[in-house]
Amino acid sequence: MMTDLRYPMKGNTVPFWAVPLIGIILPWAIFVGIYFKKKNFYDLHHGILGILYSVLITAVITDAIKDGVGRPRPDFFWRCFPNGNDVYDNITTGVICNGVKSVIKEGHKSFPSGHSSWSFAGLGFLAWYLAGKLTAFDRKGHIAKLCIVFLPLLTAALVAVSRVDDYWHHWQDVFAGGLIGLTVASFCYLQFFPYPFDGDALWPHAYAVRLAEEGNSRNANSYSVRPTEIETVDIPGHGGIITLRDTLNDVESGSARRL
Repeated sequence: MMTDLRYPMKGNTVPFWAVPLIGIILPWAIFVGIYFKKKNFYDLHHGILGILYSVLITAVITDAIKDGVGRPRPDFFWRCFPNGNDVYDNITTGVICNGVKSVIKEGHKSFPSGHSSWSFAGLGFLAWYLAGKLTAFDRKGHIAKLCIVFLPLLTAALVAVSRVDDYWHHWQDVFAGGLIGLTVASFCYLQFFPYPFDGDALWPHAYAVRLAEEGNSRNANSYSVRPTEIETVDIPGHGGIITLRDTLNDVESGSARRL
């Protein structure tokens, strides 16, 4: 096993601090730009909340699996033996590491890839979001829309590939991380927004419910409002004209009292 873990230690092509910028801040900037154009606070609120759910849930799942599996990274040999001299227990044949404990501990967190899962969680949600906003699946064959939708996924894939190139992860780690992130992103998006190929895919579920409630309220008010009836009667002997209002309501109330 140690023969397959002798890849050299390298730095990160995509630093850890860059992942939140790519997976969270960049989609937020797009959400805010669409808000300033469309002025729909429901859309902004649910977009920000949905992508936060996606990334946070993915982070919990990824870290739980990392700690549970403990797969060594491709550069684990040099983490365990910085001087290049490998030492093993003569009885158990176990590895006797002489490296820095924190570096060795980090070397047991290969599966799945956190960079991959977090990138696909954020940018996968953004791809769903753009598909709905651009009506990419309206069956009109707009290839340019699909290119825009796949651009976030391509960015996430490049982040994932960099982890293999830096020898921080095996390809299986990257594949599993991307699958976890994209799956969670899909669930979180559909929790707040309709399917992109629906007719009402442009806005979140809550906004559609609000419009339906307002429509029902207007219909109910139109049925409950009754015109006021005004009748002018000239009665001899009373010295003038008497105006009767709501004669229909008076008659109905009088009939009710007689009953």
